[in-house]
Amino acid sequence: MLAHWIAARDIPSGGTTYILDNADIWLAPAAEFGMQLRMREPLCAMIFVLPRENGFLVRGNLRGSVLVPCSRCTEDSIINIEQDFDSFEPFPGTTEGENEPEVPDSMRDESVVRISACGPEIDLAALAWQELVLALPAKPLCNPECKGLCALCGANLNQGGCACVQEDGDARLAVLRGLRVHR
Repeated sequence: MLAHWIAARDIPSGGTTYILDNADIWLAPAAEFGMQLRMREPLCAMIFVLPRENGFLVRGNLRGSVLVPCSRCTEDSIINIEQDFDSFEPFPGTTEGENEPEVPDSMRDESVVRISACGPEIDLAALAWQELVLALPAKPLCNPECKGLCALCGANLNQGGCACVQEDGDARLAVLRGLRVHR
């Protein structure tokens, strides 16, 4: 995974905005995790980072468009990404200050924030990747009426029917087809 670590000491006390538009930030982890993801329009993340006493306050947005396989027919599904995000990323092994949100240890993400020889650092590429994953639908569809693939021959039913003979169901349950429930 491509990393883009920024040391807290390199961030002005009033915070600063970073722009991440390198396609490898998204394509490298997608390949690493076996995701079929292609760029339709370049993704661009604008991330404002404000160092705090015990972590980083992060606010930003992610814009662009990607192609992923439809979960029903495997044709390209266009996903327009318009994700705004706002989070507090605490330093590992610290407790929250009086004005900082309380974050349990189980919620601390050391793949995004770490303590190195340079002090606290934040990986903006990992943060941008997480926001992209959160923006993707669980079951992307090429269109809401997608008919999917034939379970027998694999034909794309959006392009027409197939010649397969469809059975009425499991023959072992045939006796139940005439069953009627009366109330």
